[in-house]
Amino acid sequence: MMRQVLFAIWLGILASAALAQERSALSRLAGPAQMMDSADGMTLTLPLTIAVPYRVYQLADPWRIVVESRQIDWTGLAIENARIVETRFGQLNPDWTRLVFLLDAPLGLKSVQMPLTDGATGRLEIALARQTPEAFAAFAGAPGGQIENGPRRAPDVGPAVSPLRQPGEPLRVVLDPGHGGIDPGAEVGQVNEADLMLGFARELQELLRRSGNIEVTLTRTDDAFVPLEARVSAAHAAGAHVFISLHADVVLEGNASGATVYTLSDDASDIASEKLAERHDREDLLAGVDLTDQDDVVARVLMDMARTDTAHRTNELAGNLISAMETKIDLYKKPRLEAGFSVLKAPDIPSVLIELGFMSSQIDLENIQNPEWRLRAAMAIRDGLVLWAIEDEAEADLRGK
Repeated sequence: MMRQVLFAIWLGILASAALAQERSALSRLAGPAQMMDSADGMTLTLPLTIAVPYRVYQLADPWRIVVESRQIDWTGLAIENARIVETRFGQLNPDWTRLVFLLDAPLGLKSVQMPLTDGATGRLEIALARQTPEAFAAFAGAPGGQIENGPRRAPDVGPAVSPLRQPGEPLRVVLDPGHGGIDPGAEVGQVNEADLMLGFARELQELLRRSGNIEVTLTRTDDAFVPLEARVSAAHAAGAHVFISLHADVVLEGNASGATVYTLSDDASDIASEKLAERHDREDLLAGVDLTDQDDVVARVLMDMARTDTAHRTNELAGNLISAMETKIDLYKKPRLEAGFSVLKAPDIPSVLIELGFMSSQIDLENIQNPEWRLRAAMAIRDGLVLWAIEDEAEADLRGK
């Protein structure tokens, strides 16, 4: 049995992820726990009001199954099964809770899943199978990495690289295909936003790489759930000069259509600084600046200083993108908008979110599925990005880097 099968490394917040991640006590029990015994083990099902990120692993001495999750209120949980000696739960940190099952025998993890049931609700299903004490111990242990706002951390690539591009240095671009995994994003029929954006991101990545002196990294390369703040951390890990998140929205009313470029709103910036200082690893906040030993006030001041410069550069990036896109594809009636999207909250990396169109618009949906239209859109983004990079480097010379 592969070790990765034993660890259910988190699945997701679903279509309302951007809103759900700001709440506390995201989920709670939606009914009594259900247990089904078998000859060699048992299956435990925990119904939840909202599916959330989670991970499950086993620990030895004594035999335990551990569930760590994003704010599940386990109040009222009652387990009546001879194989579970004791059940304990409590707060792991301000954002995460821990649930522990003490076992009477080495019942190791066979499978773990959180399938969706109705809308955003879900259930956590944990299947256990009898193992030898030696096998149980061999597969025991918590997954690597600390939990802050999610169990997945950005890859360790050594010291952070300054996001200010140096002369002759390749332009490092991080493309963020929205959604993925348990969070498919907007859906129209059999088509979902996560798949469309991953496909477009791959095409844009190839086009940018062929344009010369541009390095491109994707925040996800398959249909996997990646938490919003982990996407920002991944941009820092890649030493990104630019972060571009790719989406395709839906509206339930009206006939909205056309592409839009979002930047972080001023109103969201102060909140972002506070949340980041309180909840994010400090070494992820500013590339090249170690804030580990600084208090929250100092961290926020340094981030505000970085954001003052970055905000101007981000606005210039958005303007260049819109100017290039309007020559090749249709834009929304208000193509330049602001919002408090979490993926735009890196204080030191110019970051934009591009809505390629509205999947609720038949024209937009057909366009996004059309290879020729996608090529025009990708070329427009490339042109705007390249022009911005040239102008940004010239301005950096004037600022003295």
